[in-house]
Parts: sequence; structure tokens; C-alpha cells
Amino acid sequence: MMLCKWEKLPEEMQTEEVRKYYDILKKNQGSLIFKRVFDIVMSFLMLVIISPLFLILAIAIKIDSKGPVFYRQVRVTQYGKKYRIHKFRSMVQNADKGSQVTVKGDNRVTKVGSFIRKCRLDEICQLTDILCGTMTFVSTRPEVPKYVDQYTSDMLATMLLPAGVTSEASIYYKDEAELLNAAEDTDKTYMEVVLPGKMYYNLQAIEHFSFWHDIKVMFMTVFAVLGKEYKGDYMAAAENEKVKETVL
Repeated sequence: MMLCKWEKLPEEMQTEEVRKYYDILKKNQGSLIFKRVFDIVMSFLMLVIISPLFLILAIAIKIDSKGPVFYRQVRVTQYGKKYRIHKFRSMVQNADKGSQVTVKGDNRVTKVGSFIRKCRLDEICQLTDILCGTMTFVSTRPEVPKYVDQYTSDMLATMLLPAGVTSEASIYYKDEAELLNAAEDTDKTYMEVVLPGKMYYNLQAIEHFSFWHDIKVMFMTVFAVLGKEYKGDYMAAAENEKVKETVL
């Protein structure tokens, strides 16, 4: 995984705000190479090992509700490139015609979908995206274009790396559906409250980027799925101030 030359970046990313993070990653080319090698080896091995689980989930999804097994939605990855993400379908067919965010108790989520979302099994088919290079194990979670279009100059720096399956932000905000549940306008609350918090952690991750930090986040993700609670400094402060004022 190599960074492209600065002048090859999309024009909207060639800003002073992005340059700060670009220079940090440029100094960590060794870690970026290890990161890509790890992605290829681990995604291939995991696809081979858990392929029987793919079949079980596919059957369960088809029995539970009408529609395709996989959910393919346009997301944005490295350098602003658009791609169609792979996810096991956890909602009713055509659910994405409504809000792009999910709240607690969302009636669009199927019975099987509720289980696989809780265990994050809907994400495992993204191993194919990792193997192809459109995603990586640890990085900023991919957003839909309509949210990316509203990114600030700082936020655009998160697209210096491919989109990730997990991140510290997604761990700290694993219960974001509950946070959005009471909001009158979920999209607005997501953009004005949740996304800035996530981006705080995503940008911090780039500032302190290293291959070994990625490994740490992967272990944190496993523990989070098993029930361990993590809370970052930004979210702890936000819960007592802006989040409560905006959502409640």
C-alpha cells in the first residue's frame, strides 16, 4: 500500500489541512507496506477458513426474508473513489430508499439481520473487498457519497487510506443507533453530532498511525463484539454536552 504522489491527489484533497496527514503517512511507508501484505495474507486465509459460515448465513438470510443475500451499496474509499461494498443483507429489500443511517429498533432490520449486525457478521464478506484492495482491515469506515460531499477539509484526509472494516471510531460509536434513536432528523444529527466525533478519532488514528496500532484496534474490535465497553475522550465529553443537547 503506497501513497500516490501529492500532485496526483484529487484537487479537493490538495489542501494544507490534508497535507499535514499526508506527510505523516509518507514517513510511515514501511508500515503501509506491512499493512497491505497483512491485508492480503489474512483476508485470503480467513476467506478459506470461514467459507462454510458464508453458506450458513446465505441460507439463513434467504429463509428469513425476500431479497438478495448480499447488499451492495455505493461507498467512497481511498482518494474519493466510489465502489460497491459487500455486506450480508441485514435489512428488508430496498431499505436504503429511506434514511442512510440505522436507529435502534429500526423496523427495516430483519430478524436474522438483527443478529448478524450485533455480531458484525454482516461485515465479514468485506474480506473480498480487502483482498481486492478497495478496503483494508483498519481505517475509517466507508461512507455513502452524500455524506462525503459534506466533509470538511480535515475530514478529506481520512481518504488518504482505503476505507476500513473497523476503526477506533466504530468501536467507540458501536451503539450509535441508540444515540440516533431519539433524534427527529437522524441524517442531520448524524452529520452534525455523530460524524464529527467519529472523524476526531479517525484523524487521531492517522496522526498516530502504525501497523502495530492497527493490530491493537483489531483486538479491541473482537473484545467489543464480545461485550467489552470502550469510551474515548471525545465521546465522554460529548455525552455530557453537545450530544445530549442535540439529541434529547
